[in-house]
Amino acid sequence: MTRIDFHTNVPDKISYACRLARKAYMARNRVVLLAEDAEQLAALNAAMWTLSETDYLPHVLADDALAPETPIVLTDSDGAALPHHDILVNLSRRQPANFAEFQRVFEIVSAAPEDAAVGRQRYLQYKQQAYQPSHFVAGKA
Repeated sequence: MTRIDFHTNVPDKISYACRLARKAYMARNRVVLLAEDAEQLAALNAAMWTLSETDYLPHVLADDALAPETPIVLTDSDGAALPHHDILVNLSRRQPANFAEFQRVFEIVSAAPEDAAVGRQRYLQYKQQAYQPSHFVAGKA
C-alpha cells in the first residue's frame, strides 16, 4: 500500500519540493513532482536549476523523450503517462488520480488558509480510502 506523508505549514512549496526531490534523488529514488498548473510547473522547473550552486538535479518535463531515463520528472497533469512510480511529490491542491501507483506520496501543504483547507480535505479523502497518512509540520523539530 502507498505510504502517504503530509508536510504542512510549508512556507515555500516549490523550494521545499526541490529539497525533497534532492534528498530522494541522493537516496537513488526516482521522483515525480506534480504542480498545480503550467505557471507553477514553470516556476518549479526554474527552481530546480537554481536550488544550489553545487547540486545538479537531473530533471525533465513528463512529455520529454528523456523522461524514462531521467530520475526527476515534472508535470502538471496527474493523468500524464509517467515513466516511474517510486515517489510522488504533490504540490497541487487535488488528490492525484494515480497516487496509488506510487510507493510513496508526499503531500505538500502551505500555511495559507485556503491551501490548508484543501489539504485537510485531501487528508480526509485518503483516510476514507483506508490509507493512514502521516503528518509532519514543517519548522517543528
